[in-house]
Amino acid sequence: MNTYLLFKSIHLIAVISWMAGLLYLPRLFVYHVEKKRNKEISKTFKTMEKRLMLYIMNPAMIFSWVFGVLLFLSNDSEIYFELWIKLKFLLVVLLTIYHFILGYYLSKLAKGNNKKSAKFFRIINEIPTVLLIFIIFVIIYKPL
Repeated sequence: MNTYLLFKSIHLIAVISWMAGLLYLPRLFVYHVEKKRNKEISKTFKTMEKRLMLYIMNPAMIFSWVFGVLLFLSNDSEIYFELWIKLKFLLVVLLTIYHFILGYYLSKLAKGNNKKSAKFFRIINEIPTVLLIFIIFVIIYKPL
């Protein structure tokens, strides 16, 4: 069996799962903030948000990183010095920071301490899309 293709397949599955969570969680935050006065609905959103982060997003992020690093290490050493791989790494680090920022807001919402508006969460919901677009173009076109 070709381990490179196995690592690549698992990496892609993990990235797709992670991105789905990164795109969906802020949308849940929007609905949560809009319905915060309704205790029962708020409780439901807290459960959904927590499960999404713990059972889908965190494992998907970890698998994305682990298999991404394995892919990187399984390449020849020339890739280490190429600009596109450095750009991809930087963008994935930014995506990871965004993931942890969502975790911060998740804990704020869970404790009832959120001060951000639904509009704020709508705006930050665009961040992973923009980063994903740049990551895809960097991977496909491999600049310089």
